[in-house]
Amino acid sequence: MPQINEDTVDSVFSYHQPKDDQPHRYAAMRDAARKFAWEIIGLCPESPERTLALRDVQRAVMMANAAIALNE
Repeated sequence: MPQINEDTVDSVFSYHQPKDDQPHRYAAMRDAARKFAWEIIGLCPESPERTLALRDVQRAVMMANAAIALNE
């Protein structure tokens, strides 16, 4: 992570309008995560661990999207 300064904080907590092929890449990330989430639901018994696994998939998509938005 870059050094934390005022510019970094402002960038992280600002809206980043999608550009170029970013919307397509965000959609592809969501589609892949949705498929993985359904695999987890289908293969794992309902449990706190399954819930956490699904939340981690959600978190992974959000962080991947942030990587795209914040670093391009």
